[in-house]
Amino acid sequence: MLPALSSSAGIIARLRHWGVGALLLLCLLLPLTLAGCGAIGRPPRAVLLQALTLQIQLTQDAIAQALQLEAPGEAELSRVRLERQQAVPMGAVKGLRLQGRFDWRLAGDPIRVDTPFELYLQRGERGQSWRLVRPTGSAAADSQEWFSYPLPLRG
Repeated sequence: MLPALSSSAGIIARLRHWGVGALLLLCLLLPLTLAGCGAIGRPPRAVLLQALTLQIQLTQDAIAQALQLEAPGEAELSRVRLERQQAVPMGAVKGLRLQGRFDWRLAGDPIRVDTPFELYLQRGERGQSWRLVRPTGSAAADSQEWFSYPLPLRG
């Protein structure tokens, strides 16, 4: 009976050894795979904030003009959460479709609103700049036309 226990203890010790080794390997490789998949083509956070601010401003201006009102002040953004990123064709070049959520409020307003967003971004020809791109909404998906707005370069 004692030899059976000692062989079981040996097996358990080997399993622990292999388990610790596998866990260590997983801990070392997991951050590399996550960083490699998540960061490819992702715009910097400052670009995302600029694009959201510009999209809100364009939307507010269009609503104010349609209602013949004065446009409200600039919105204050916070807690931007990017949930999905997808490469999409935009004519002859590729762009990014970004989806997520953000909190915002108008200047001087105490109420903060949690809002979903969908943005389309395109990288500049030399890869040094970004553009906010908005679909015209008048064509089929395969022949969609786009309006493009340059985002300011950070110096």
